[in-house]
Amino acid sequence: MSIEGTPDPEPGHPRRRPALAALCLALVVTTIDNTVLNTALPALAEQLSASTADLQWINNAYTLVFAAMLITAGSLGARFGHRRALVGGLTVLAMASASAALSGSAGQLVTFRAVMGLGAAFVMPATLSIIVALFGPQERGRAIAVWSATAGIGIVAGPVTGGLLLDHFAWGSVFWINVPLVAIALTATLLLVPALPGRRTGRIDIPGLLLSATGLAALVDVVVQGPERGWLTAATAVEAGAAAVLLAAFACWELRTAHPMVDVRLFADRTFSVASGILGITFFALFGVLFGYTQYLQLVHGFSPFEAGLGALPFALAMAATAATSDRITARFGPRNTIAAGLAVMAAGLGCLSLVTAGTPFAVLALTMGAVGAGMGLVMAPASTATVAAVPREKSPMASSVNSVVRELGGALGIAVVGTLVSASYRSQLLTTLPGAPAPAAEDLTSAHLLAAELLPGPAGRLVAAADEAFTTAMNHGTQLCALVALLGAAAALAWLRRRPTAEQPTANAEETPERDKAERV
Repeated sequence: MSIEGTPDPEPGHPRRRPALAALCLALVVTTIDNTVLNTALPALAEQLSASTADLQWINNAYTLVFAAMLITAGSLGARFGHRRALVGGLTVLAMASASAALSGSAGQLVTFRAVMGLGAAFVMPATLSIIVALFGPQERGRAIAVWSATAGIGIVAGPVTGGLLLDHFAWGSVFWINVPLVAIALTATLLLVPALPGRRTGRIDIPGLLLSATGLAALVDVVVQGPERGWLTAATAVEAGAAAVLLAAFACWELRTAHPMVDVRLFADRTFSVASGILGITFFALFGVLFGYTQYLQLVHGFSPFEAGLGALPFALAMAATAATSDRITARFGPRNTIAAGLAVMAAGLGCLSLVTAGTPFAVLALTMGAVGAGMGLVMAPASTATVAAVPREKSPMASSVNSVVRELGGALGIAVVGTLVSASYRSQLLTTLPGAPAPAAEDLTSAHLLAAELLPGPAGRLVAAADEAFTTAMNHGTQLCALVALLGAAAALAWLRRRPTAEQPTANAEETPERDKAERV
């Protein structure tokens, strides 16, 4: 029987529901790692004598390796078995986390953060690929909806967890916490997730592996380093050109090779391309707005890291609620209307958030972030389902990997672009509000508050008030950009997505399907 209570011609693996719980737990561990570090950066700067550049690399090393290796990890998982990839990725993640907690220098921590990103790259695409393999067509949308809801919870749980740990323990606790979490996820995976066979066809695509990894690494590095180096500098231009050449070479090679890591012809399918792009847009808007919002809560409102993390809970709860029910909404209104409505709600919430002031009550902030979360919950599962439904089933691991890459690139680009806009706007607004403001105060809001602590009460109060007002206005400008991006995404969904999902495409080798399906249920 399907979840809806009607007969399902392909109900899926008998252990699919316990396996889903284990897969969601593994996903939460990965998404927490992506955000937990932000609250620990001040402590790292003090304890490891880390410079600003060191902190950037500690934060970005994970993202860089994670995004660069997603396609490679997804391809190897499809070849050797996704459960093996998941177990291996979790093991590497736990070992690297323990090593990171014991780091004695910023350089060591950067290295172990990169290894953590490598482990996480094998986890995320494997979870979605296993869900596609275990669940029949009738239940798959609900399963992906639950998976999407837990991903959103993990994104917000990171700052909450980090803030809670740092209130009671040293900075290493944000890495030690991964060890028991991964141990639980690993045990659940081994006990509950069936070992599905891989698809060993032809040689490993070594040229494709190298081209995709180096091309994506260069592209992500351009995005995350662009704001610091300058978007128009020679170094940025050279690296962007190298990324373009490498990824173009990757696409050309994949078109020629008999056994590609990624069939780039998938992008010729309009549904696949548009749904993937919408996922990137959604994460651009989310991570872009969170960049300023977390600073706003901690510095303008004076919240502790833990309180600031709790400030994002309305977003997480609303997103989990709508994501968990998005399959039913999609079944009634279709993916096109559901995704467009979700992006419109997200844009409306962001539009309201762009009107806040330095003294806006928390209740108002909670309502607006709740709207943003509710909208995002309506987008993630239908868009993810649309990408995997648009391709033959044996190519769903490719779709899962592309899904993960697009999300990561969208989030990194959101932080880079919105962060650049907020920084430039802050400096302009501060000099307008407080002509002759000290140069250090014009660098960023943190510098302004640190400088104010050294001044007499009168000048200090004027500087803090002006800096808080300038940052709030700058954050509003960045949030307006995110709202516009979400609104454009809604228009794209209405214009280019189909009203109803197409039937799941058959595998390329139809004669092999009965044997493969039988093997998958062992």
